[in-house]
Amino acid sequence: DYMLVRQYSLRTVDTYLRWIASYIHFHDKRHPASMGDNEVERYLEHLVLEQNVAPRTQATALNSLSFLYKHIIKNELSLNLNFARSKKQAKLPVVMTPEEVKLLMTHLNKRYYLIAGLIYSSGLRVMEAVQLRVKDIDFD
Repeated sequence: DYMLVRQYSLRTVDTYLRWIASYIHFHDKRHPASMGDNEVERYLEHLVLEQNVAPRTQATALNSLSFLYKHIIKNELSLNLNFARSKKQAKLPVVMTPEEVKLLMTHLNKRYYLIAGLIYSSGLRVMEAVQLRVKDIDFD
């Protein structure tokens, strides 16, 4: 509820909840209030050393736990956490060529063509497009 009231996107809420649940399960379902910096460090190291996660994935896990401790438990984590950082190179996003986009668009029916064209031409995120209402559009 805290995140929804502050208008966090549904995907952010879902992502944070998944990382928090993973953290709790990693520590044998202990309540996060009974844990702290040491457990967070161990969990983040586990993600790198055992699960081989990418740097952004580890950062997302840290952000989720930081949110949990700061806003829910009201006991902020230390700014000097000491854990192994993921060293993987961040992968560049896959970007389609204009020709590939045209080919894709020719295979869509009218309903999906409209939404895909809107997302592609305006740069909207998927959730922004899904939540778009008629009154949000300026036809002038």
